[in-house]
Amino acid sequence: MLLPPAVQGCRSTQSIPGTGVHPLHHSVLKLSNDALARITELVLPSLAQCGVELYGAEWDGQPTPPTLRLLIEKPGGVNLDDCAQVSRAVAAVLDAHDPISATYTLEVSSPGAERPLHAPEQWLRALGSRVNVRFRSGDADTVVEGRLLAVADDGVEVEIRQRRNPSSVHVAFADVLAGRLAVEI
Repeated sequence: MLLPPAVQGCRSTQSIPGTGVHPLHHSVLKLSNDALARITELVLPSLAQCGVELYGAEWDGQPTPPTLRLLIEKPGGVNLDDCAQVSRAVAAVLDAHDPISATYTLEVSSPGAERPLHAPEQWLRALGSRVNVRFRSGDADTVVEGRLLAVADDGVEVEIRQRRNPSSVHVAFADVLAGRLAVEI
């Protein structure tokens, strides 16, 4: 039985009953990468029917209850109705296939204005946008912020300005610690 979604901001949340874990059990519920990939495969057709794309899927196995988080996007942006519609559609699919054997919360939201950049296709979509990249540089961490000029198989190139003079920095994907879109002020 699905409970009606509790909607906040551009986030839709539903508690989904399952079997196997008592709600007061306080251990972290693990979900393998294969299981998350299977869940992603199950929900993609529903997302397409709702007119949105999957930006990312995350599993937070904390016991309060565990949360399956789906980040969605579409041209022009995601609104509250999109999140609620996707939440209902995806909950029905997950109930039918029951890929998670415990009670968990389904959360559907936009990745936000300063969305994280993980996968190469996310970096490609950000071409021309302002980005913030934290990367390993020798024994230290370095942060650059500027316009994303290029994405290659091995890394990204970011245009930075030092004393009003533009230059570019190449950052290898192997050295990237974190990347995100940066809001232009």
